Amino acid sequence: MAGDPYKELGVSKGASADEIKKAFRKLAKELHPDKNPGDKITEDKFKRVTAAFDILGDKDKRAKYDAGQIDSDGNEQHRGFGGGRPGGNPFGQGGGMGGGFGGGPGGRANFEGVDLDDLFGMFGGSGRQRGARDFSSRGQDVKATLDISLEDAIAGATRRIQFSDGRTLDVTIPKGASEGQTIRLRGQGAPGRGAENGDALIELRIENHPIYKRDGADLTMDLPVSVPDAVLGAKVRVPTPEGVVQMTIPAGSNSGKVLRLKGRGAFAQGKRGDLLAKLAVTLPDEPDTELTRFAEDWRAKRPYTPGR
Repeated sequence: MAGDPYKELGVSKGASADEIKKAFRKLAKELHPDKNPGDKITEDKFKRVTAAFDILGDKDKRAKYDAGQIDSDGNEQHRGFGGGRPGGNPFGQGGGMGGGFGGGPGGRANFEGVDLDDLFGMFGGSGRQRGARDFSSRGQDVKATLDISLEDAIAGATRRIQFSDGRTLDVTIPKGASEGQTIRLRGQGAPGRGAENGDALIELRIENHPIYKRDGADLTMDLPVSVPDAVLGAKVRVPTPEGVVQMTIPAGSNSGKVLRLKGRGAFAQGKRGDLLAKLAVTLPDEPDTELTRFAEDWRAKRPYTPGR
């Protein structure tokens, strides 16, 4: 059985909820098994501190503990049966199963509100012995989110995450991770009570990218091309999340034409998409006299109205 939860956390009975939370976080950070590997004494202390916070960190449980309705393990406290003499029969005079409980009609015992396992345990009868129940339980899973870059999602990486109790963990992001994917870290959740720890569940969120937009597993981007390259065709350099590649621009390409790079997109449900490059024919930033004369001659000799 755990000790007094107030003493375990080192706070007074009048401590506020914030003071209790602050005390727990400080102790959890100092005592966590990750920082004290192989130290059984410290591990046991960590479990007691966690159990104490389970009581005092919950408003209802704390009120019940203060009122004596539950013990430091969170188990209900059973009141005495009454009616018996000191050192004598706990069921009062007569030794039977009747009047000692305030008996019902015909002297039948009233068992309402009485734990039969505890009752049988007092007699050493066929029921389970008092104290024989297993109160061990697996620790709860904890959840967190981790923002990663598109490049990390595609190529894989290792990133560090910090939990509210001060712990930090290195998370291995697998190659080809997708939005919303959950990584399970075994045994890194809340500590159990006489049982294994829970797990840490890390949900991945892919950050917005300045160049690419995600559409499922596909990526889209705008690709500026010069007028000569659009008119005559060319091989141009195209940035992808994994580096620059060469792509062929067909002759006579207009703005808005979409070219596809197979297998250069993101991932969704284990499958990789494509990179879609939308062409944007772009004029030089500075005025070009020769280009201006060419355009004037073209307009005069070969009138052309788009869309007709």
